[in-house]
Amino acid sequence: MRKERKAEGEGCRTVPLAGHVGFDSLPDQLVNKSVSQGFCFNILCVGETGLGKSTLMDTLFNTKFEGEPATHTQPGVQLRSNTYDLQESNVGLKLTIVSTVGFGDQINKEDSYKPIMEFIDAQFEAYLQEELKIRRVLHTYHDSRIHACLYFIAPTGHSLKSLDLVTMKKLDSKVNIIPIIAKSDAISKSELTKFKIKITSELVSNGVQIYQFPTDDESVAEINGTMNAHLPFAVIGSTEELKIGNKMMKARQYPWGTVQVENEAHCDFVKLREMLIRINMEDLREQTHSRHYELYRRCKLEEMGFKDTDPDSKPFSLQETYEAKRNEFLGELQKKEEEMRQMFVQRVKEKEAELKEAEKELHEKFDRLKKLHQDEKKKLEDKKKSLDDEVNAFKQRKTAAELLQSQGSQAGGSQTLKRDKEKKNNPWLCTE
Repeated sequence: MRKERKAEGEGCRTVPLAGHVGFDSLPDQLVNKSVSQGFCFNILCVGETGLGKSTLMDTLFNTKFEGEPATHTQPGVQLRSNTYDLQESNVGLKLTIVSTVGFGDQINKEDSYKPIMEFIDAQFEAYLQEELKIRRVLHTYHDSRIHACLYFIAPTGHSLKSLDLVTMKKLDSKVNIIPIIAKSDAISKSELTKFKIKITSELVSNGVQIYQFPTDDESVAEINGTMNAHLPFAVIGSTEELKIGNKMMKARQYPWGTVQVENEAHCDFVKLREMLIRINMEDLREQTHSRHYELYRRCKLEEMGFKDTDPDSKPFSLQETYEAKRNEFLGELQKKEEEMRQMFVQRVKEKEAELKEAEKELHEKFDRLKKLHQDEKKKLEDKKKSLDDEVNAFKQRKTAAELLQSQGSQAGGSQTLKRDKEKKNNPWLCTE
């Protein structure tokens, strides 16, 4: 940054002042304004369950952050964000700690990094939407973009897990990654040295870009250059204070001895605290804004169709970009409307054809039923006619039978009268 400023000011002319003007108080004004507004810093802790992420945060900021314990029974990875207001001397800090609940707990860890990426992009998107508003209130806006990602590596002593490599590779373009070996007292000092070398070689061979402490500022170039060689930091966290000698110190008590958290011969906790908080916190904030957020913003605006230059490499104003995008959108809208209209017409035609086909089938069915009805009617009429003929024949036979019966009854009556007359004329016939 300093070299760039010198290069920009090479063409400036130095003018000596005859007396004190007062603009040398500008740094003090900036400091006072920054102190009055306060600062914000957001840390993302990524690592498997049981690596001491919460304990390390408590140790780093020398406090006990209250939070609900995680059950680790979720089917996927969930990100939990907690914001705390801290005060040290007259400086206020709004600290946000984001933890990855359930990271590494699943049997299938293929998509474990996706919720983390989505969360980081969501914070970038929220800041971008605030920037694009007509009335912006960025000075009071709570910046939730992740400034530092502490990636906790399990102290296996062998090599990085595939989950660690994949996750860090996906996140290195979105956040400042600082790898740390958690619970480093679980392996010996010689194993720890070999483990650091193995981790560094695997990160380089897989193209993982971790955060490098800046060396362009002369005041911190030496210490940052030295600390870059110590990455990844081997840390131990503990909120328990033990009396060692005449002092109370944060330490972990074991049957074989005591591990002092702030003893640089025991672990790199002091180095991590110096680099993360006391020296490079502002650089982490600046890198987040100028590098990672700018990359997201540029990609997002390019997706929306905004460009800095036209095809002829000439400056492209925002108004021209908006008009071009608006015309393109209207053209696409008209095209889509025409496609929908054509689709609607096509569907109407298809529906009409279906209705005509159904109507034709109904007419054919009606004709078949009508013919069947006529055939049935004809059969019934023929049957009725035959029955009428039978009834007529039966009536004729009945009439003939009745006629014969009446004739027979008349003949019998005449014979009886004749017999009676003969009996009357001849009484002897009765006695016989």
